[in-house]
Amino acid sequence: MASFATSPMSTLVDVPVRYDLAESTCPALRIGDLVEPDALVDLPLGYGRSSGDAELRALIGAGTDVDAGQVLVTVGAIEGMFLLAQDRCRPGDAVVLASPCFPPARSIPAGLGARIDVVALRFDDGYRLPLDTVADALTPQTRLVSVASPQNPSGVRLTEEELRGLLAAVDERAPEAVVLVDETYRESTYGDAPVPASAAAMSPRVVTCGSLSKAHGAPGLRLGWLTTTDADLYERVRNAKFLTTIACSAPDEFLAVQLLRRRSEVLAPRAALLQRALAELEQWVRDQPLEFVRPDGGALCCLRLPRDRVPDGAVPGFYARLAANDTRVAPGSWFGEEDRVFRLGFGHLPRPDFTEALARLADAL
Repeated sequence: MASFATSPMSTLVDVPVRYDLAESTCPALRIGDLVEPDALVDLPLGYGRSSGDAELRALIGAGTDVDAGQVLVTVGAIEGMFLLAQDRCRPGDAVVLASPCFPPARSIPAGLGARIDVVALRFDDGYRLPLDTVADALTPQTRLVSVASPQNPSGVRLTEEELRGLLAAVDERAPEAVVLVDETYRESTYGDAPVPASAAAMSPRVVTCGSLSKAHGAPGLRLGWLTTTDADLYERVRNAKFLTTIACSAPDEFLAVQLLRRRSEVLAPRAALLQRALAELEQWVRDQPLEFVRPDGGALCCLRLPRDRVPDGAVPGFYARLAANDTRVAPGSWFGEEDRVFRLGFGHLPRPDFTEALARLADAL
């Protein structure tokens, strides 16, 4: 396996700034929001199951319309992505990747020696999945097709028609391929909008991953999952998890159960917050020299410095002025985009800080 290149995205967790618009989480939960102070006192710190706590898997399965035995609990969605990639990818195998994307969706299979066939999602097309281009990229050597819904960094969700069209193309052109749908932001909705259905039960070819990091505001739990209705694949990735991780943290799994028992109670105020913040952002952007793709879900979206207003040579100056304002957005190059595009998170900051961050962003513009 190749060594990983240094990721500039690590600054999100390693280098704090006062006004962080790069982060794409919702407000962080506290342990006291989930349990009484003494609830952890008698929790045994032994090994858990390699597949994950039984009640936790049942709660995840209920939210994704699969059985508990089709859910593998992982250390964040990112471990699930690694476990699937190591099962599917050998040196020279092909991965079709919709990009821009969460960086490990590319770096993990590339590190395993796979050839990455990138299908570009375009800002000018609203980051819609170009099914014809995907179909052209598929070959009998394709072992993994990787998409996200909602996408990171754009927040654009795949429609059911797009997903079914993708599966039909894979069935025809890449019969050995598995389709990974990253659903990390799926439960992050706006206002009273319902949570979209998971793709988990659409086909034995579909594998989904998700986590508690974004919609639920619990990235500190480092708790995610894979789902697959293919029993043989499930056993292979479960075994790989055991051989690399053994099991997840018992306190993390315990707290995750408490969170998902009150899933609606946790998600509802965050959906209301995101609706208010998105409305403020949309109003603000009307007066700025920016182009904007409205997201369908998640606490994130993409904006672009227009070419007719900002020449290429001026883009670095924008980021320098923003840094001088102690404010940060996520440059497009983190995700495989150009840097005149950036990801902006609108669920992380308290409301007064979000308003101030937008003012500082306007100053940099």
